[in-house]
Amino acid sequence: MKPAPLIERILQAVPRFSSSRILVLGDLMLDHYLMGDVERISPEGPVPVVKVRSEGHTLGGAGNVARNLAALGARPSLVSVCGDDDPGKVLLQLVDREGIASVVLRDPTRPTTIKTRIIAQNQQVARVDRESSEPVGEVVRGGLARAVADLLPGHDAVVVSDYAKGVVSGPLVRELVALAATLDPRPIVLVDPKVPNRDFYQGVDLLTPNAKEAGEMAGMRLLGRTDIIRAGVAIFKRSRCRSLLITLGAEGIALFDGPGLVRHIPTVARKVFDVTGAGDTVIAALAAGLTSGLDLLEACVLANSCAGIVVGQVGGASVTPRELCQVLADLPETVVDVWLRAGAA
Repeated sequence: MKPAPLIERILQAVPRFSSSRILVLGDLMLDHYLMGDVERISPEGPVPVVKVRSEGHTLGGAGNVARNLAALGARPSLVSVCGDDDPGKVLLQLVDREGIASVVLRDPTRPTTIKTRIIAQNQQVARVDRESSEPVGEVVRGGLARAVADLLPGHDAVVVSDYAKGVVSGPLVRELVALAATLDPRPIVLVDPKVPNRDFYQGVDLLTPNAKEAGEMAGMRLLGRTDIIRAGVAIFKRSRCRSLLITLGAEGIALFDGPGLVRHIPTVARKVFDVTGAGDTVIAALAAGLTSGLDLLEACVLANSCAGIVVGQVGGASVTPRELCQVLADLPETVVDVWLRAGAA
């Protein structure tokens, strides 16, 4: 059966991902996994005893965005910071193993961010974080700015992956937006935001908060469609972004082309084992789609499909073009609801 027209356009764009050059700037992390089974409760307290069967490391944070882009076939470049420590060495080895071009500054004044997830029976039992959220020093920030200035020309887009661990700052984002505006063609600027830094993102092209983040950025609880729309409008007023995408978990995606046009895209996930890194997958797919000729709605359907794949796997997963095309080929025409259209009766 021939795919629906919107799906067909996305399928036609997938081979073009290989021409997309995308700069990723943000907080780099080491994701550490302890995988095992729970067979009893500890006699020392009411906690499960996990018998570890395997252990592994993957790129997290901005590294996971770059890894997702590479898996899709795009050509990412990564700019970030790690500690001058053994976990930092592991991170750099993983970046090299993934074949990702990078400028990663080693800062001896801060530790490499590590997130250890303990998983049993395909469920996360606990997470242990070792990190510093202090802003990087001026010398390191200057090095980041120089790396961005050197690398951004020739890239089609830049993804700011902000986990509020000190790499992303207001001055750095302002310099990035100003630099992008001088280039022809102008790279689009996409930001996966964090609430503490909500005033950093003035004038970017696209913000991608989840529902909890959007509510906190707008200073309100999101209890339904009306609240989501009100929060989105408040974020537009505060950040002056061009577009906004709010991920709603099992409820799909709310896409704001502007404060006057809001559309809803339902989820495609059939099963959810682990939402780790789903936001990284969404923004990577958006960047790949938008730089491959898709419009914003088409790129959102693409991102929604990719997210539906990764949440059905355990650990920070990524999506290959083959997996994506298989899922897209089985999708019916996506039903997009218009939640708000300015001027509509």
